Amino acid sequence: MRVIKKLFKYLAILGFVGVIIGAAAGFLAYKHFSADLPEVSTLRDVKFQTPLRIYSADEKLIAEYGEKKRTPVTYDQIPPQFVNALLAAEDSRFFEHMGIDIKGLARAAVQLATTGSIKSGGSTITMQLAKNFFLTRERTFTRKFREILLALRIEQELSKEDIFELYVNKIYLGHRSYGIQAAANTYYGENLDQLSIAQLAMIAGLPKAPSANNPISNPDRALTRRNWILGRMHSLSLINDQEYEEARAEELTAKRHGADIEVDAQYIAEMVRSDLYEKYGDDLYTEGYRVFTTVKSDLQATANAALQTGLLSYTERHGYRGPEKQFTDAELQDEEQLLKTLVKIGNVSDIEPAVVVALQEKSIEVLRKSGERATLNWDQINWAREYKSANRMGSTLKKAADAFNVGDVVRIQLRTAEAEKDKKKPTDTEQPQQVWHLTQIPEVQGGLISVNPNDGAIVSLVGGFNFHHNKFNRVTQAIRQPGSNIKPFIYTAALANGFTPATLINDAPVVFHDDQLEANWRPENYSKKFYGPTRLREALYKSRNLVSIRILRQIGVSNTVQYLENFGFAKDKLPHNLSLSLGSADMTPLQVVRGYATLANGGYGIEPYFIQRIEDSEGNVIFEAKPATICKNCQYVDPEQPPAVIPQGLQVTNLPLAERKVDEQSAYLIYNMMQDVIKRGTGRRALVLQRNDLAGKTGTTNDQKDAWFSGFNRNLTTTVWVGFDQPETLGRREFGGTAALPIWIDYMRVALKDQPESAPLPPEGIVSVKIDPKTGLLANPGQKGALFEYFREDDAPTEMAAQAGSSQSGNGGATEDIF
Repeated sequence: MRVIKKLFKYLAILGFVGVIIGAAAGFLAYKHFSADLPEVSTLRDVKFQTPLRIYSADEKLIAEYGEKKRTPVTYDQIPPQFVNALLAAEDSRFFEHMGIDIKGLARAAVQLATTGSIKSGGSTITMQLAKNFFLTRERTFTRKFREILLALRIEQELSKEDIFELYVNKIYLGHRSYGIQAAANTYYGENLDQLSIAQLAMIAGLPKAPSANNPISNPDRALTRRNWILGRMHSLSLINDQEYEEARAEELTAKRHGADIEVDAQYIAEMVRSDLYEKYGDDLYTEGYRVFTTVKSDLQATANAALQTGLLSYTERHGYRGPEKQFTDAELQDEEQLLKTLVKIGNVSDIEPAVVVALQEKSIEVLRKSGERATLNWDQINWAREYKSANRMGSTLKKAADAFNVGDVVRIQLRTAEAEKDKKKPTDTEQPQQVWHLTQIPEVQGGLISVNPNDGAIVSLVGGFNFHHNKFNRVTQAIRQPGSNIKPFIYTAALANGFTPATLINDAPVVFHDDQLEANWRPENYSKKFYGPTRLREALYKSRNLVSIRILRQIGVSNTVQYLENFGFAKDKLPHNLSLSLGSADMTPLQVVRGYATLANGGYGIEPYFIQRIEDSEGNVIFEAKPATICKNCQYVDPEQPPAVIPQGLQVTNLPLAERKVDEQSAYLIYNMMQDVIKRGTGRRALVLQRNDLAGKTGTTNDQKDAWFSGFNRNLTTTVWVGFDQPETLGRREFGGTAALPIWIDYMRVALKDQPESAPLPPEGIVSVKIDPKTGLLANPGQKGALFEYFREDDAPTEMAAQAGSSQSGNGGATEDIF
């Protein structure tokens, strides 16, 4: 018994000494490790890496840029059942412990003692937060001790709700998703508060192993993990029996969802990204900026459809280039592999690949990448004559086999069937029939830009047929010759220099001997004809080249180049010779539409812009556009230095006022003259819109390499360009009025729907006079065919046509030599 007492005494002493030594060691370890622990107070000011998001003017998502998909949420925004699911999965005593779980740590200590390594970790949510923000992922005692110390400090600094919120916004949950809201969007395409208990449990199971437990990459393991968490929730009385059974029976519905892009405006999105990257650098992709553009989602969708339809129409009227690929008979037997190949080929916009699997006399049957089959009837395929060149096609098809073979990979598009001529059109209550139509990816390209001429806001922009197929932005990057699209600017210069819409210019042959031009330059009208003395108005709407040249020659190239600066054109980029009158300058559609906006708005200079405002991750506005804006009865007021008195009758604005670039009378006259381009000139197709406020101008360059149409009313200016990226002819029957104008019409038909007409009224100093169309002089009393024309009061004719005799007849036949 005495021996036992001594042994007990020695053991007690040893135990006491061990406690003292352990405490001392623990204190020393605490002093050692705590000396260089990071400040946990920094967690109060955490900024999560959040992607750049770009929106339309009506706040619809256009694009998202950034490696990490993350949408931070507050604790109040987290569904209570998700809190329960995560506690069941990770830390059921989270709201009770002080940051460490003694039981869990004891379990980890036993593992370390018996195996030499830590397997389960015993980490609480607070400890995981410490690790995620401050520590490496190595499994060592040193790191674990620092984790414990940090967890204790975090619990002293932050509330449980703050800790939970930081944790669920920080964690990686697979497929580039950081935080629980991003995971909900990625796996279910929904916000967190829209998910079921089973779906919440699935997300709660991801932090432990985002790859191994991933419902997309490893659905079986993910399902097992989800059901285990549901069982834990049930055993902890966090869900009742019915909720448990229903959640456990719910099928796995997770699949990959991209960002919920609501507006297809990738060209404008790239413009935003590129523009802001110069200012913010790589922070642009992580600081959570929200950029709101000037783009209107409905107009952007209309612009996309109009340009794609126009380019497809062009390519189909020039013939079929043949299949993209051909499958052999052996390959056709393996339908599973066929479908995989079609999926790899992929869609371009809504044009999808399909393989011809059967031919009939007047139809083809195709296999789609979905595995479904579709029949394309004669009306959908008979355009497919062989393409030989821009000017030539093969023979008219007589049967499907003339153009197709079984095994051909073709392109198809779902379109609304045209009403047959001998049948009634569908009523308003009937749904139009959708049919698959044969098409092909266009080689021709185009661009469309539409701006508000009163402040320069870009309301829609399409830089090509498909951004993902070709990212080159033809609106901002394609430097092309505008052809006759430049003539309105030349004519405006003439009006500002004493010409009138009735001024006669001789449309006659001319030969130029100019070292800056080709030797003995003999410009012609497209028709190869000459029409003699022609009024300025008629010359514009009929796009007479010889008249434009003579106008430029009379007012002077230098004077005209200087005047064109009023429209935003840089004079050092303009040719300083007579070819300027025919559009030999190099311009982008963006530059062209800027000039046309000045014609549309009554003569004011504007600067196109596309970023309306930028918000930081907290929703604070850090940039807001202040474009120069047209406001005739306004006075600009600096908000920081308001004037003592505002003149009566003036409105106050904090936006800078647009500067007048063209005098009011010239601006009205050119608008009115350009209306005739649509009413009776090269833009007559636009009469289908049945509006009286439209004005515009076609443009076609030499050999039909570029086709343009720019047109407007007072509230919307739109430019369309069509051509090949490497300049080549569009075909001898393709002009601005055939290739570009139909696109403009399709867009403006929707853009101006239900909008009141907005043609300008004659300003002060403009009078209307009845003239003789042949001479431009006052019409004789009762003269048939006399026309009303607008003039400045001082420029109105006073001489009667009968008095002028033949003096105004000009020289329509003789060729003029100019040196």
